[in-house]
Amino acid sequence: MTYEIKRAAVIGAGTMGAAIAAHLANVGIPAYLLDITPRELTEAEQASGLTLEDAAVRNRLANEGLARLKKSRPAALYLPEYIARITPGNLEDHFAWVGEVDWVIEAVVENLEIKQDLMARIDAVRRPDAIVSTNTSGIPVRKIAEGRSEGFRRRFLGTHFFNPPRYLKLLEIIPTPDTDPALVDYMAGFGAEVLGKGVVVCKDTPNFIANRLISFDAAFTINHAIEHGYTVEEVDNLTGRILGRPKSGTLRLADLVGLDVAAHVNESLYAALPHDPDRDILRGGARYQAVMARLLEANRLGEKTGEGFYKKIKEDGRSVILALDFDSMAYRPQEKVRYESVGAVRNDPLPERLRALVASEDRAGRFIRAVTDFNLAYAARCAPEIADDITAIDDAVRWGFARDMGPFEMWDALGVAETIARMEGAGLTVAPWVKEMVAAGVTSFYTRGDDGVKRYYDFTAKAYKPARVRPKALAIDDLKAARGAVAANADASLVDMGDGVLLLEFHSKMNTLTPDVFALWQTALDRLREDDAFVGMVIGNEGEDFCTGANLTPAGGIDIEALVRQMQDLAMATRYSPKPVVAAPHGRVLGGGTEIVLAAARVVAAAETYIGLVEVGVGLVPAGGGCKEMVRRVVSPAAAVEGADALPFLARVFETIGLAKVAESAPQAQQMGFLSPTDVIVVDGDVRLYEAKRHVLGLAPTYRPPARGKHIYALGERGIAALNAMVYGMVQGGWASEHDAVIADKLAHILCGGPLSAPQWVDEQYILDLERKAFLELLMEPKTQERIFALLQTGRPVRN
Repeated sequence: MTYEIKRAAVIGAGTMGAAIAAHLANVGIPAYLLDITPRELTEAEQASGLTLEDAAVRNRLANEGLARLKKSRPAALYLPEYIARITPGNLEDHFAWVGEVDWVIEAVVENLEIKQDLMARIDAVRRPDAIVSTNTSGIPVRKIAEGRSEGFRRRFLGTHFFNPPRYLKLLEIIPTPDTDPALVDYMAGFGAEVLGKGVVVCKDTPNFIANRLISFDAAFTINHAIEHGYTVEEVDNLTGRILGRPKSGTLRLADLVGLDVAAHVNESLYAALPHDPDRDILRGGARYQAVMARLLEANRLGEKTGEGFYKKIKEDGRSVILALDFDSMAYRPQEKVRYESVGAVRNDPLPERLRALVASEDRAGRFIRAVTDFNLAYAARCAPEIADDITAIDDAVRWGFARDMGPFEMWDALGVAETIARMEGAGLTVAPWVKEMVAAGVTSFYTRGDDGVKRYYDFTAKAYKPARVRPKALAIDDLKAARGAVAANADASLVDMGDGVLLLEFHSKMNTLTPDVFALWQTALDRLREDDAFVGMVIGNEGEDFCTGANLTPAGGIDIEALVRQMQDLAMATRYSPKPVVAAPHGRVLGGGTEIVLAAARVVAAAETYIGLVEVGVGLVPAGGGCKEMVRRVVSPAAAVEGADALPFLARVFETIGLAKVAESAPQAQQMGFLSPTDVIVVDGDVRLYEAKRHVLGLAPTYRPPARGKHIYALGERGIAALNAMVYGMVQGGWASEHDAVIADKLAHILCGGPLSAPQWVDEQYILDLERKAFLELLMEPKTQERIFALLQTGRPVRN
């Protein structure tokens, strides 16, 4: 049977259900959002004279779900107007809608009886070819489908999203013995290509893969911390970015999830795993139980009640976050956490950092070693039960919890053979299949042969197998393994993508722009221009962020003016390259990173691209062509229309740059002018480089760079006067400081082409010279230097 999804229904308008509907809306799939009808009126409904029969009341739960979506931060929708793609309703008046759709997603309360009753209703009205799935996080999927028709069971499976669905990449697909294998294949492809998910097919075991492992991880970590006298701050410091995990660490994440939710999950998982020798970890020791009991009894449930392991208070008008003291159970000011061992390796690559930290004998090292060893040993012991292979486990952990490495990747980094004795010495049981693997002379879970193909150790076949590769998912490591680097330095590489396409990859810290990046950028443009073997180039990478702008760290002997001029020249050489250059941004694209994107002939952007010219935040203005490009893209087209007033478009650009606005998605970036209507947005970030290469090849045969000329419309004195009036109002209203006004005045002069007596068309270099002059003047301002220093010291700019 051929499957196709064009319309969906989500049943259950709670946090997950509404957010799943939002992500369907993001990718253009209209969805019904249904929930039960209320049994009682709220006070507001009573005051409004409504009754239980009014539609506003009957659809209340679905409407409340939509209201939460509108206010959610980070935003659940790529654009606010996408909410119109979701139609709210209820399960009594609108259940017939379920029979219209291609995909029904159940996201109701985690109660088997309720889910089974709902499935019976769905079975009665569904289309014969409709797909039905459950978003359960732990109830056996096969039990939910018990008693249903054969046709229902063949088209039924688990589709477990992670919260928030827009941002967390993992989608676990859980087939039952009755599920049509063709449906599993279709949903895996749909999940990746349409929803942009990293899909892992799981066995139907308690909590599947990711939640099974994270539950044991968190329970062990918290219990070990309490038993060994570690503080809340220490736990999150040592289980956050230093281990390649989100900065929230363990306890902040628990507060976000909800301590009552975590306790319920752990207790349910404990009951479902009578065969697991480690299940007592889910209940913890006596001190752990006492701490958790007191938190739950006091309704200290985390973020939703305002206090859990942390407590947010207001102090002198500002928010202050206190930390729980495990001994007194009182909240106290947070303490700085510093370890020499951590500081010494903080900036090292993650594999080297892990090896050093686990080997350290200080307080930090002992904690990290205990937590890491347990997680690795537990993942290996339950691997054959929960997954078909180790790649599924590593993918689930990375994608489900935004971690840089999965457990088997971490174990490889530490050395498999070298760690077994240490783990066993600590009382941990190492899985027999791992010991057999090492005994057979296989020393790593992953390997890459002379052919460049990545392979993983299959614990069933007891041999290496080629890792699954999606044809359109280009990995830079694979490209380098196959062809090597054309050129490279410490901060960037030039890679042959095949078919005559080059790839310029940044890999500096946070992918900032450095002299080494500039040097290789120039090399790339020279090679592209001179070598007939290459027809075009992609600028892209696989870092956490595409590019976070210039490296502001002071360095002696650098001529700042020359560096700014070099940035401008490189951007212009990219824009006027005789062969097409396609940018492939993702993640944060800030400052100079935005200017690279603006210089490209075409952009293939990940939907999750957060782009903006943010230099004003550190007291500067964009000086690599950002101001020039925004005027060219937004103001100039309006000015070219006879009778049109360009001033509103100028004001829009002024606000975008002056307020350091950052797009919250690629579609919003198109609205703001950072991306053009012809640029391409891909939800599936894994195919971003493939699509960028494909667009290079599509452009190359007939490509001609843009003609040089006077493309910039400068409003001159009229524009400056209008923009200065805007700034004056903001200063008088207390929305801007005097230094903000200084920066805004410089910005206005750039965007308007200086004090020209009449509006006129000017060339690009004219505006670039104004950018550079203003940038250098602001750099000498003491208050700008204060902002830069604050950003370097604290990671946050100061408003002065």
